[in-house]
Formats: sequence, C-alpha cells, structure tokens
Amino acid sequence: MTARIGVITPASQNRLAHLHRQRRFLDAVARPEHEVVRIEAWLDSEPPPPFDGALHVHVPPGRDGMRVGAARNAAAELAVAQGVDLLVFLDVDCLPGPELLARYVEAARSHPDGLLCGPVTYLESVQRPSSAEELDAMTRPHPVRPNPATGVVETAGPAEYDLFWSLSFAVTPATWARLGGFDERYEGYGAEDTDLGRRARSLGIPLLWVGGAHAYHQWHPAGTPPWRHLDDILRNGALFAERWGEWPMGGWIDAFVVAGAIEPHDGGYRRTVRAPAVQEP
Repeated sequence: MTARIGVITPASQNRLAHLHRQRRFLDAVARPEHEVVRIEAWLDSEPPPPFDGALHVHVPPGRDGMRVGAARNAAAELAVAQGVDLLVFLDVDCLPGPELLARYVEAARSHPDGLLCGPVTYLESVQRPSSAEELDAMTRPHPVRPNPATGVVETAGPAEYDLFWSLSFAVTPATWARLGGFDERYEGYGAEDTDLGRRARSLGIPLLWVGGAHAYHQWHPAGTPPWRHLDDILRNGALFAERWGEWPMGGWIDAFVVAGAIEPHDGGYRRTVRAPAVQEP
C-alpha cells in the first residue's frame, strides 16, 4: 500500500552540510511504496537557495530569534494541502535510519491517533556516515528514552511526555489538527517541543515509542549548558511556566544557577550582574 509522506525539515544556511546529507539519506531509505514529499522550512532572513527536490516555506526570524515552531506549522500546512497520509518531522541535523519512514508509516496505520517518536542516536564528532548502510553500526540510542525492539510500539506513561523531542516524530494529519501545532509564541531556542508534549498529554493523545524508527543526530558544536541560548531559555521557560506551572529545562537552569549566571526571582529566574552577554560553546 502506497503511503504519501510529508517530511518536514526546518533548515538554515549554517546547516547546509547537514541538510545535503539528510537529503541523500532520505532518497536512500525511501521504499518504492513511499511517496515522499519534502518540505523545507527556511528559517533565515533571506529566502532559501533553489532546490528542485523539495517544496519550501520561508519563515524569517521574529523579534526574539528563529521561529522554529512557526516554521514547522507552516510546512505542515503545506504538506496537508499536498494530500499526505503522514507528517514526519525531522530536524536538519538528523539523518533517517534505514527503517525510519517504514516504521513510522506502520505505526501510524495501527495507531493513527498517536504522537509517534522513534529512538535518537547522537553521533560523535568523528562519525560522518556517507551512506545509510553505515548507520546500524553507529546505533546507540539516547538512554533516557525507551528503545523498543524493531516493530514494537510502546505507550508512554504520563511522566514520559516531557521526553517528547521534536527532532524526530510523526503524526497523521488528523492528529496534527487535534494538537493544533506548535505554540508560535516560542521564538529562539527551547521549550516549544516540551510544550507540545504537555498539550498532547492534556488532550489525551497517546505518546508512543516506535521501535526501529531510528534517527541519527549529526554532530555539531554545542554548549552544556547552552550559554548562547541563555536569554531564549529564560524567556521561553517563563512562557512555559505561565501555562504549565513549572519551569522546563531544569538541568540547564540548575547549571546556570550554579555558574552564577541566573538567580531565582519572583517565582522564576533572571540574569545576574555576573551573567555573560553571550558565551559561545
């Protein structure tokens, strides 16, 4: 049975190498019964470079940075207009495993009302796969989330909804409409995916761990905690806390507090005088 799949990727000029590799891998892993419609949501101020193999939406930055949630929403709207059976969201720095599309399609047919998430492996800096066949030997899923056997779909418990990561997931158009998409008030880095996970839980939409739908996060420099995103984390964290009554990204918040960069204030957090304006990783 043919499946028409909309693959949605937010992209930008500084991730072009990752994007080119992802395009090649998507071509390699798509099966004859997969009709893949690629929609790249361009996040930079300038329009994207031409590429005949994908549709594009252009969502330039807002006042507080890149509008990743809004870009995913716009790309999903275009994909639904193309008549897709399934929406697969895959960040630009992620590669699809050999069975990612097939397992998401299979899971969606048996669980059309679910929010589907596959395991994610974070590749090391020296791991630069040139073909999908190399990925099996690199598979090392992040241990914080379940990793069911291939073909197995597990239902998440209530506490696991905060483990929803937007870098790789899939939903049917009907479930996407029920979710209502990402909250576009989140700009810059952080919390928009945790917010969507909380909304799924509040709506009774099951979060499902899809065995074998492996994605592979391509290495790029990052900070721990991510200092250059400090202001985004404070702003988006406060927005999240206003809605859900608690702050997200607790590990990073704690690390910033220990470093003396932020301090508790009025039920939330604020910068201290010692906080750096920007500190690159």
